[in-house]
Amino acid sequence: MATNDRINNRRGLKNVLVVRFSAITDVVLTIPVVYSVCRYYSEVNFYLVTRQSMSTIFINAPKNLKLVGVDIKERYNGLRGARRLLNELYREYAIDAMVDLQNNCYSSIMRLFCRFRGIPTACINDGQGSKNALIRKNNKVMLPLTSMIARYRETFFRIGLPMQDSFEGLYGKGNADIQSFAELSSPKADDEIWIGIAPFAKHKGKVYPLNLMEKVVDDLSQITHAKIFLFGGNDEQEVLGGWAQKYERVVSLADKHYGFPAEMALMSHLNVMVSMDSANMHLASLVGVPVVSIWGATHPYCGFKGWRQLETNTIQLPMTCRPCALFGDKPCLRGDYHCLAGIPSQVIIDKVRTLIFN
Repeated sequence: MATNDRINNRRGLKNVLVVRFSAITDVVLTIPVVYSVCRYYSEVNFYLVTRQSMSTIFINAPKNLKLVGVDIKERYNGLRGARRLLNELYREYAIDAMVDLQNNCYSSIMRLFCRFRGIPTACINDGQGSKNALIRKNNKVMLPLTSMIARYRETFFRIGLPMQDSFEGLYGKGNADIQSFAELSSPKADDEIWIGIAPFAKHKGKVYPLNLMEKVVDDLSQITHAKIFLFGGNDEQEVLGGWAQKYERVVSLADKHYGFPAEMALMSHLNVMVSMDSANMHLASLVGVPVVSIWGATHPYCGFKGWRQLETNTIQLPMTCRPCALFGDKPCLRGDYHCLAGIPSQVIIDKVRTLIFN
């Protein structure tokens, strides 16, 4: 590996700053690429700057990757904050290159200050023009776009760090140690089937109707030796807690606050995850779990499909108005969100049962 480092690292980079502040989904998608580049260039130090709350997602990180969690809304806010942050990073880590996986105003300011110091930079091409053509109301260009993971990989290539994809999951090809989630559940019995269901997303255009999802929970809870884990946050405690009380062998994790490491460790032991186009789809993907993903206003063509997930496990309706938004945050043009409400619950049930028993 050291030979490959010398051949490909033509700039002789030693300390590379990587920036991605955005939503959890975008940060999670950096992991396969960042872990791969770290392992390929084992003699280079990488410093990934992200939001403080995101740093715990990077489980079993390579030794040459340091997570730097920062609060850009308070201590490092605005132009002066961006300058202060870059100066502190430069002094502490002697950075000699910056890889911008964010490409917003804040990261652009950081790139500008890098150039003032003579530090080379590379910025992600987020393909916004192609994305706009895909989601517009009229004259859609319905073609699959380059995935975000591939865009991240291309950005490292442009800074002079081409790589081989070596990422096999946050726990390699295996599962997390059972002690890692002992607070959430007892170990999985040999004859048990563990099913995860994450029914929520940030925006309405990505949330399957809860009355229909409850039918999915009801049916799957009747599978012999099945145990269902409901994934969600504080705002979803009432709904998920109600389902857990109503149906046997159903457990809500929404009221348990043990953080990403414990939940992802448990997630790695699932037989299947049912999820919206949301962070849980990506977290389950990174621990090697098959995901039955449900898509409404958004579409896998936008480039946000889960890492190594199969198209055959995506559930969506062939509607000409889809996709209408990259993030599901726009009001439904029809007013009825038929892209989600029109998916029969039995379709989801059948797909899950097929993955479990075939």
